[in-house]
Amino acid sequence: MVSIRDVAKMAGVSAASVSRILNNDTTFSINENTRQRVIETANQLHYSKEDGKHQHRFVNSKMTIGLILRHDRISEVNDPYFYDIHQGIELEAAKWRLHVIKAFGMRDTNKDWEQLKDYGAVIMIGVMTPEGIARAQSLNPNLILVDNYSNSSDYDLIQTDFAAKTSEILELLYQNGHRRIAFVGGQSSQVEMDGNVLRSDHEIRSDSYSTWMKLHDLQRFIDAKIGHWTAEDGLKLTEELIRQPERPTAIVVASDPMAMGVYKAINNAGLKIPEDISIVSFDDAEINRYLSPTLSSVSMDAQEMGRTAIRLARDRMLESKRMNLRLVCASHLKIRDSVKKLAK
Repeated sequence: MVSIRDVAKMAGVSAASVSRILNNDTTFSINENTRQRVIETANQLHYSKEDGKHQHRFVNSKMTIGLILRHDRISEVNDPYFYDIHQGIELEAAKWRLHVIKAFGMRDTNKDWEQLKDYGAVIMIGVMTPEGIARAQSLNPNLILVDNYSNSSDYDLIQTDFAAKTSEILELLYQNGHRRIAFVGGQSSQVEMDGNVLRSDHEIRSDSYSTWMKLHDLQRFIDAKIGHWTAEDGLKLTEELIRQPERPTAIVVASDPMAMGVYKAINNAGLKIPEDISIVSFDDAEINRYLSPTLSSVSMDAQEMGRTAIRLARDRMLESKRMNLRLVCASHLKIRDSVKKLAK
């Protein structure tokens, strides 16, 4: 449903200005570029003055953004990263008076693909196979992929800098004397068009870890344990690491929920963090403040990733796409008490 206030919000001017521009008020002095932007925005949103005389708003799906989600509401609550992305999308959409609805879940067996062409834009959070992505884009060219690490130039992509941040963590540990550095993480996944999930041990953080270790001639110390993104698997995989004859002096963990299991495994073995093993993780979840010692972790403003997706969708809805964009969101490494320099 579109009103003068909707046009004003999208164009970045006041409702009064929109009214005077669309009513061709010759006494109203305004920049010509602004005038054209308001007219183009009204046309894009199919705003009608005649309809407005009878009802101030009318239904228009071009003001709606469809979401294709990797997680449902229940599983999303257990993943703070994806939950925050979704929250950012909802908050930013409300700011611009845009409507956001779930088109379908990636894992749904029966998907209504045809509905995608009715939306102003589509945001896909998570990764489908190339076939699924191509079908979505064929139905709606205003497709934005969030948390997809494809190297393709065929799509708008919003990504993290987690590969580079993994290298930064390893550089820090290296400078603190660590060489026997292990990795604990989860599998990456792609969802097929029928909802089937394809899993792989190749994930951006684990791949970055292996590459960095090789580049620094530490391939003999490479030890990557990959499982599910849970505290339980963090516990199990770390138990495997510390049972080895030569245990690691540091562990890079791909998520804070897994790090909780890593902490427990180390404590159960009678070892201490960071005296025996230094730990650095990703997410910087609120639970960190309850861990002892406090966990060093990478902070990513996932809500801002969601907000960025809406801003990009808004731009795509208002103007024809001239080139695809790859936006890399910067994270921050917060070093706390879980890292210690090795004694020489």
